[in-house]
Amino acid sequence: MTVADPFTAPGEHATAVTIPYSERGPASAESVASFGFWLFLLSDVVMFSGLFAAYAVLADHTAGGPDGAKLFDRGYVLLETACLLFSSFTCGLMALAIERRSPLPTYLWAGVTFLLGAAFLGLEIREFTRMVAEGAAPSRSAFLSAFFTLVGTHGLHVTLGLAWLVAMMGQVITLGFRPIVVRRLLCFVLFWHALDIVWIGVFTIVYLGAH
Repeated sequence: MTVADPFTAPGEHATAVTIPYSERGPASAESVASFGFWLFLLSDVVMFSGLFAAYAVLADHTAGGPDGAKLFDRGYVLLETACLLFSSFTCGLMALAIERRSPLPTYLWAGVTFLLGAAFLGLEIREFTRMVAEGAAPSRSAFLSAFFTLVGTHGLHVTLGLAWLVAMMGQVITLGFRPIVVRRLLCFVLFWHALDIVWIGVFTIVYLGAH
């Protein structure tokens, strides 16, 4: 940032002075919010990395119980995956509508994103219920404990994301596309895409890696 030197004597030409970043005053609210949200996403990446590592270590510790090859229905999980990945596409369309400040397309694509996310969550809960009914509860083995913790944590994030989306649509209805609302909406979009990336890891490592 360059400004005129305030100590220039009268009649002299003003000289440009470059102010160091450390002396430019507090950061804008937008910069602080963006930085904080990226830190949040990074902390989520670290957490899921730990859960993936735990699953990789415990995947073969079935304690004589069923393993992933016997429990997982890959066709069913592929349907779950399609719902979540397509919701990422509709979330991107919602982001484009937000950039154009178009209310109706924003509501439309937000609604489709919510329905697809809810469908994914419903399918996952049904999968968990089936596994528990077959005697494959989290307490059955270390493998199942790691599986339910990893996949369940992702499902919890999806649940919170759906609640966040509903709250944001309420803010759009009541407050319109104010800068703070747009910023929160774009943070949600990043969060939702991050969940899709994590799920691709779950699908590849947990379900496709079962043997």
